[in-house]
Amino acid sequence: MKIPVMRMREKLVVRVVSRFFIPFILLFGLYVQFHGDFGPGGGFQAGVIFASAFVLYGLVYGLENLQQVVPWLALELGSALGLLLYGGVGIASLLLDGNFLDYKVLDANDPMNGLHLGILLIELGVGLTVSASMLAIFCAFAGRRTA
Repeated sequence: MKIPVMRMREKLVVRVVSRFFIPFILLFGLYVQFHGDFGPGGGFQAGVIFASAFVLYGLVYGLENLQQVVPWLALELGSALGLLLYGGVGIASLLLDGNFLDYKVLDANDPMNGLHLGILLIELGVGLTVSASMLAIFCAFAGRRTA
């Protein structure tokens, strides 16, 4: 007896619910990203949450549609830009006569403002890199074909 295989395009409830939840997942990822220096969370957690919304999109609507929304070049650039942002904050603090990742020297007038700016930029770099890397891993594994 052959079991019928239902394709995802035939599962209307899953498609509608995922279309409803994806914006909220992205919004929660942004909340975790920008609230990370004041409470639990930060760049890594936000990057994984943000990527999970796109993974859900890829699972429900297919890898081809996901790659149209987020092309491979965007994943490569996102990973690289996140690393450059992280390293750039460290280099900027060195150029301003501080230690590597010494955020307080980023604002000479108000060290606490420099501290908040540095943490925000570092967490943004981490979030961008983690999100792009998680999506790249998902796309690499989802695109594999069995022999």
